[in-house]
Amino acid sequence: MSHPGAPKVTYNRVMLKISGEALMGDQGYGLHPPTVQRIAEEVKSVRDLGVEICMVIGGGNIFRGLAGSAQGMERTTADYMGMLATVMNALAMQSALESIGVFTRVISAIPMDQVCEPYIRRRAVRHLEKKRVCIFAAGTGNPYFTTDTAATLRANEMACEAIFKGTKVDGVYDKDPKKYPDAKRYDNVTYDEVLQKHLGVMDASAIALARDNDLPIIVFSLDEPGGFKGILAGQGTYTRVHG
Repeated sequence: MSHPGAPKVTYNRVMLKISGEALMGDQGYGLHPPTVQRIAEEVKSVRDLGVEICMVIGGGNIFRGLAGSAQGMERTTADYMGMLATVMNALAMQSALESIGVFTRVISAIPMDQVCEPYIRRRAVRHLEKKRVCIFAAGTGNPYFTTDTAATLRANEMACEAIFKGTKVDGVYDKDPKKYPDAKRYDNVTYDEVLQKHLGVMDASAIALARDNDLPIIVFSLDEPGGFKGILAGQGTYTRVHG
């Protein structure tokens, strides 16, 4: 529940999309528990404002389907392995969130009843209404679709008001700011510009799906402590992708 004196937030229900790599910390592979815990604290701080939160976490810290298929593995098999990696990340995040008192449900597009719930839209909406965090795992359940597309699909199905894409940089740039000091950051950019200029916010099918449903994407830095909460209150540096 939001507390008296809490900052006013712009959104009531949002999708937070983070990459699997965001959970690695400084390691080259796998999960870094203190980093997972820090992100969980960020999510709790926003949930405590009364915002309903869905999450989609990538699987690239454990297995990346595209990389697997590039090494001669059949693409479909590689993508399913990538989906299973996202379930592992979702369970780690659930554990971290519940350790700080946030009720969380992992909801998988691939049924695996022993570890998480199957995806049933109306049940997921009910969880959100009860202020539980819903982590959607296993992508869309289909090969050839990324977790970016899964996040956009679920955000639409859950009637989220925006997708918050947490990255390593504080917005969308015309080129990689870590390599090019003269990279220019956009405050606002349209879906069509992202597609035409290959700005790398999300993959093309995710951007097209967001555009067709007029769902804004807020790109911000997950490395900035308090960033998620601040941006929901209209502060901080970010890029808004919209129509």
